[in-house]
Amino acid sequence: MTVAPAPPPAWRSAPADLALGPTDVHVWRLPLAQPREHLATLARTLNDDERDRARRFYFDRDRNAFTAARGALRTLAGTYTAHPPEGLVFGYLAKGKPYLTAPPGDLRFNLSHSGDYALLAFTRDRELGVDVERRRPMDDLLSVARTAFSPEEYATLTSLPSHEHAVAFFACWSRKEAFIKTTGEGVSQLGDFDVNLRPGEPAQLLRVAGVPPAGYPWSIHDLPEIPGHAASLVVEGHDVRISCWDWPPSR
Repeated sequence: MTVAPAPPPAWRSAPADLALGPTDVHVWRLPLAQPREHLATLARTLNDDERDRARRFYFDRDRNAFTAARGALRTLAGTYTAHPPEGLVFGYLAKGKPYLTAPPGDLRFNLSHSGDYALLAFTRDRELGVDVERRRPMDDLLSVARTAFSPEEYATLTSLPSHEHAVAFFACWSRKEAFIKTTGEGVSQLGDFDVNLRPGEPAQLLRVAGVPPAGYPWSIHDLPEIPGHAASLVVEGHDVRISCWDWPPSR
């Protein structure tokens, strides 16, 4: 079992110098409802394929959310690589995890968006996954948990008072999504590991099939509070220094 240190206390304004050292992990909180002028700036960083994907969204809210998240990803990756954001080229692993093909280098990143926010996480030469989930009413919450959670996680969830089910469910869901995004194995891995989910407990990785607890190469972290959302980070390695910044970066 691995127990993460306490999360950073708050989202902060980023410094002008965004140096990303070998043990640094930078997580950015991006409000998806961006002012029109900011959205236009982010849209200019997109390539033709991304603009086409944005146009396919029926609702303006979804189109703008995609543009904001993808544009922020390009802007920040461009900053960390000292490369024009519109010139970045992304590739995708077999199960959809993105990576940079140009410029080549050691930058690793992950992106998640839900509800009112996107989270973008960056580090160097180690895999990571980030996830944010908007807490929302779900009539089928226990049915979804029975399918998506491990038997141990489901048993823990159903042992809790019903008024704690939603907070526990989304904490578990966010932690599991962050883990499978780190490994790149996708939803087929959901039942192969356990995380904790009792409200008030710090994030813990309890079991990974085929890996002894003392040998877990990952650390799992809660992120600072985002009202109405659950947010988690998983990083390859334990010697990490996490900083949590609010968008936009300093100019």
